[in-house]
Amino acid sequence: MGKATKYVSKQADENGVIHWSEEENQTWQALIERQLACVQGKACDEYMHGLKKLNLPKDRIPQLSEVNQVLLAETGWQCVQVPALIGFGEFFRLLSEQKFPVATFIRSKEEFDYLQEPDIFHEIFGHCAMLTNPAFAKFTQAYGQLGLNASKEDRVYLARLYWFTVEFGLMKTPQGLRIYGGGVLSSPGETDYAMSQGNAERRYLTNEAQVLDVLRTPYRIDIMQPIYFMIEKMSDLDAIRALDLMALVEQAKTLGLHTPKFPPKTTPTTQEKIAS
Repeated sequence: MGKATKYVSKQADENGVIHWSEEENQTWQALIERQLACVQGKACDEYMHGLKKLNLPKDRIPQLSEVNQVLLAETGWQCVQVPALIGFGEFFRLLSEQKFPVATFIRSKEEFDYLQEPDIFHEIFGHCAMLTNPAFAKFTQAYGQLGLNASKEDRVYLARLYWFTVEFGLMKTPQGLRIYGGGVLSSPGETDYAMSQGNAERRYLTNEAQVLDVLRTPYRIDIMQPIYFMIEKMSDLDAIRALDLMALVEQAKTLGLHTPKFPPKTTPTTQEKIAS
């Protein structure tokens, strides 16, 4: 498992309802109102369509059952409540079963702008809208199935694919650059940074060689990203899913990692501690 965290997921009652405090609902409202304004003209159409389908409340934290009603109807997915941090094995198992893990806590006011642990705002607002899209949903499930049967070493390589797609993926559309990664879409700072010219390198992710590039690219979770990878259309994820990804992992292991484009850190990240 991962490091100790001050956050604890709230438990549902016998009817599956989580009772959020007024302060927690106010935090949700402040977060969603800020980010809804931030993603306009920056999020991809598929995300905005999914957000409309979810019809998330603004004045309170949604119940998982409300989100699940939409996801199940659209793609067969559902959210499941998990502790604040879970291990890689459980993470992959849930994704392989079309279950998206959601830690049922919301960040404190002290960490309003940034926290390393993914809270319910990150998971619901950042990711669930995209899970209404069939190509994205199938890609995420296939990723879970691969990871479920992978070795510990292979999972670290696979984590890079998830990071640069599901979490930090961009899309180069005819209308311009757009975002589909939940790690960007749930963060105002990352949204503005990713969309601004000159801040970071952008590479394409549309063929086998570029997937291999992703698997060899180091990242850090606690800094603005120096590299983003772009697909051109959501069906590119279908093409990536059809590749022999584990064979590419083996190639990546043989070739080794690219030189990091960021300074070394002094302490392990949460994700690395979970993987170890």
